[in-house]
Amino acid sequence: MSKFTDDEIRAMPKITLKIAGDYLGISPMAVGLGMRNDKLPIGFAVHNDDRYTDSWSYAIIAERLIAYKHGKITGIQVESINKNLETIIEKFTEMKSDLDFLLRSEDE
Repeated sequence: MSKFTDDEIRAMPKITLKIAGDYLGISPMAVGLGMRNDKLPIGFAVHNDDRYTDSWSYAIIAERLIAYKHGKITGIQVESINKNLETIIEKFTEMKSDLDFLLRSEDE
């Protein structure tokens, strides 16, 4: 039995790996690995690989988590959503690189 109801998940401002794991009945590590390897379509995982850190950030989308748990999310829906998210992430990464460049230029 899940520790959280669907309504409690919807009301959360941020869903962590632990919360998602408790909700799905799996470990937080399994949630993270599933998201990293595109096997768990409940949000997206972003690899933060800059010169200071090598880590992952996760964004879990409540409605996708709920739909996944109830078997109501299709591969085609996930593929479409993921393409849009990849575009957003790509643009964000470009903006971050530009900002890093500008900040380094100001320091010099």
